[in-house]
Amino acid sequence: MLNSPQADTRPGEVVLEARGITKRYPNNVVALDKVDFQLRAGEVHAILGENGAGKTTLMNILFGVIQPDEGEIYLYGRKTRFKSPIDAINMGVGMVHQTRKLVQAHTVLENIILGHPKAGRLLNLRKVREEVEEMCRRYGFRIDLDARVWQLSAGEQEMVEILRALYRGAKILILDEPTSVLTPPEVEVLLNSIRHMAKNNIALIPFITHKLPEVFEVSDKVTVLRRGKVVKTINIREASMKSLAEYMVGREVLFNLTNPKVNLGREILKVENLSALNDKGVVALRNVSFSVKEGEILGIVGVSGNGQEELAEVLAGLRKPASGRVIFDGQDITRKSVLERLKMGIGYIPPDRLGEGAIGNFSLVDNILLNLYYDKEFRKSIFLNYPKIREYTKRLVSEFEVITPSVDTKAAHLSGGNLQKIILARVIPKTTKLLIANLPTSGLDVASAESVRNRILSCKEKGMAVILISEDLDEALQLSDRIAPIYEGRIVAILDADNVKKEEIGAMMAGVSQ
Repeated sequence: MLNSPQADTRPGEVVLEARGITKRYPNNVVALDKVDFQLRAGEVHAILGENGAGKTTLMNILFGVIQPDEGEIYLYGRKTRFKSPIDAINMGVGMVHQTRKLVQAHTVLENIILGHPKAGRLLNLRKVREEVEEMCRRYGFRIDLDARVWQLSAGEQEMVEILRALYRGAKILILDEPTSVLTPPEVEVLLNSIRHMAKNNIALIPFITHKLPEVFEVSDKVTVLRRGKVVKTINIREASMKSLAEYMVGREVLFNLTNPKVNLGREILKVENLSALNDKGVVALRNVSFSVKEGEILGIVGVSGNGQEELAEVLAGLRKPASGRVIFDGQDITRKSVLERLKMGIGYIPPDRLGEGAIGNFSLVDNILLNLYYDKEFRKSIFLNYPKIREYTKRLVSEFEVITPSVDTKAAHLSGGNLQKIILARVIPKTTKLLIANLPTSGLDVASAESVRNRILSCKEKGMAVILISEDLDEALQLSDRIAPIYEGRIVAILDADNVKKEEIGAMMAGVSQ
């Protein structure tokens, strides 16, 4: 194991400090503006902020990915400059990215060793195994070191990333959205491991966009960024979810949205024994059956990769089913195209905002046009009525509160929250009967997520049927009338969202039968 620079650091001692960090990008964009930050040994110090607040930029500077324009970094009291992540790793700073960087075909132990300075020499694998097993005991990790990474759950893969950083000698650990794709049981395991690491004098920086309850479970201190500036650093015992959200956004944020009670109408969608293959030709959806009525939200919850993406695409007409039927408003639409479904009043919000939901190099006007080109209201004979489309776009930008310099701005230049608002603005006004929302708030900050959830509830109030596909169990329970956990392509159960325990749903998402 590598020797970290100050392995004998006392608990509570300042181990990492940023002073006056400033980072500017072209077009006068100031990502960080004189940011100060202090981290102590054995402390969990969370960084909070909206999308675009500067969290990622600050963490990338502290890990040597990018260089600041101004300011200084001190490590164990000494002025330091990380020219690259290798410098940071060699000085005891590790980072676990949201996107996994593991070799799927290799074992857990092989991935932990991979990239270690000793890996290019002859290794005593027995000794390495003993070192890693001792680390697992010390920090509360339970994992099969001989399992292949592709066999692991998302939570177990995160453990491997953390263990790899610790084995390289990290005494300071940066965690990028650490619980974003984990089931509730996996979240609890990870949070417990974070507690163990802090007790063993590891200093941790989780930076988080929207899962505030987890901040209160493990953090000692919180620093909130807004528009590149530190607006508050506070001990967690002095804070509340409401106060932290207000620091992040600059206004009050509603966490407990009211799910309106609506008289249910007729059955608008019926799915019968639906099966589908994934892009690799493997069965991903297995004999799924359910129905949804007007004025109802059905929440489908599961860990990524359990068939929910294939289900959404089949319902939207983007993927052909292997078997089964989709009945919409009494009509078999199993083989109908996306355009035919759009004209029938079916709207689809895809999970990938720039890959599927919008065209980055198109203006907002042209992105709105994607759902209008077939509409006679926006045509002049055989030609598109661009002045009318432009005015319509301006109205939607105002109505959906999209922050943008103009409607001619390219979609790729918007923040994640504003890009999602444009997608909603394109889809929802043209949706009359069924909305399919696939991960609509994934990666959004608390304010943007609140806006999107309100839009979904308004669709329900208007009498639409809504299928909400989410990996956030709290969100699904808050918005849904009925909830359906999905595991390995099968709907495990369909339950009343008001009369089910979160732990039961979490267990079903993880494949534990009830």
